[in-house]
Amino acid sequence: MQEKVSKLFHDQITGWPLLGENWSKLDASLLKHFEFEGFSITVQFNPERIISSAAKVDQSSIEKRPCFLCTPNRPHEEDFVAFGSDYEILCNPFPIFKEHFTISKTDHSPQAIDAEFTRLLDLSRQLPELVVFYNAPGCGASAPDHMHFQAGNRGFMPVEDELEALMEGYGKSLVSEGACKVTAVNDGLRHFLVLESDRKEPMELVFAQISDFMRQLSKGAEPMLNILSFFREKWQILIFPREKHRPWQFFKEGEKNILLSPASVDMGGMMILPLEKDFLKICREDIVDIFTQVGLSDRRFNDLISMLV
Repeated sequence: MQEKVSKLFHDQITGWPLLGENWSKLDASLLKHFEFEGFSITVQFNPERIISSAAKVDQSSIEKRPCFLCTPNRPHEEDFVAFGSDYEILCNPFPIFKEHFTISKTDHSPQAIDAEFTRLLDLSRQLPELVVFYNAPGCGASAPDHMHFQAGNRGFMPVEDELEALMEGYGKSLVSEGACKVTAVNDGLRHFLVLESDRKEPMELVFAQISDFMRQLSKGAEPMLNILSFFREKWQILIFPREKHRPWQFFKEGEKNILLSPASVDMGGMMILPLEKDFLKICREDIVDIFTQVGLSDRRFNDLISMLV
């Protein structure tokens, strides 16, 4: 499967002009690096991501536009690799990664993780060179009406190289469920959970507990989560519980506006800004403020930890 999707992407670079043009600009992307205590945050200027970052995801706007993940509405150049009978792996025409995929469910059903978490694990296992990730509605998903994952090449997000140090320096080991090790991390900027196992079943049990807790916070609505999934001999699942969709800077007019709608990649330490003005002015204090707004509060994260212990 890994070879098939890599071949698909490289074939699509030459066969799909929109993807080829946007992909060719990635090497020239501007980057800024901010160092924190034991970890870093990188900011990428990527103007082609304006469509995703500024997407209107309210119910009225969604109902007025055709679903761009449904087969009849896709560009004729867009090809795919089937993943079982229920998912299709597509190339993202507005890439962040050097290999960037959208993994779309074959039927048009809402973005909802509970019944699809096992498929996330399956995808990670069969695509070990990629990180597979999920953005919940209200957590960066630009198509909350159509169930999908995304995936990109390993080694792009700072959290990958920093994870072990983050777990050692800022982590708290929780009581594990069977063969699933759970670590709660609070690095002063982000709150997240790390699930580790070489077996699916205990991970599914722990995830169900986390999802139930977050669903209660959202009063029965889809849990606000960003998820990063890796597989190398075992799964490592990073779960970022969220409290808010977009920071106040997204809505502010004038000089204080920053067009940023944080999603999984941003939570992984690679913040994507589509406007040059925002890239040039964003500073450490802005980053701290934005993450503090959208992430789970200390109190609620501690409640989540207490529930898992």
